[in-house]
Amino acid sequence: MRISVSSDMDEPVARQLVTELRGRGHKVLTHGALRPGADPQWAVCSEAAARDVAAGTADQAVVCCWTGTGASIAANKVPGVRAALCTDAPTADGARRWNDANALALSLRLTSGPLLKEILDAWFAAEPSSDAEDRENVAHVGRIDSARSAPAA
Repeated sequence: MRISVSSDMDEPVARQLVTELRGRGHKVLTHGALRPGADPQWAVCSEAAARDVAAGTADQAVVCCWTGTGASIAANKVPGVRAALCTDAPTADGARRWNDANALALSLRLTSGPLLKEILDAWFAAEPSSDAEDRENVAHVGRIDSARSAPAA
């Protein structure tokens, strides 16, 4: 799988994230502080990772900032991206299962190395729900994206 990763700071957990993803056999595209010369601002690098997903350059994204909140907000502004801020494994599982999230947002402050592995295990083990209500909710979010990105009349 191709995964676009961004971080606004070159923190140990951000570097561990890249190493962990590569160790799991994923191709990793880096943005922000993880790529020399790239703009490390959380809004800029999170948008870049999300745009990789929207364009099909990446299958999923992991966006990081100090709290994870700003990274998730920026990623969610890109049509077609459903970013979820996950601080534990059950939340990551639910985000993939019920929300068909395609971008994982992480807090550089809260995420330890062992917790990172638990979150990634849950994220990659979960599959989007086939439940009609769950699918309709995801479809509704897609319609919101379409309306937001449609030219004004």
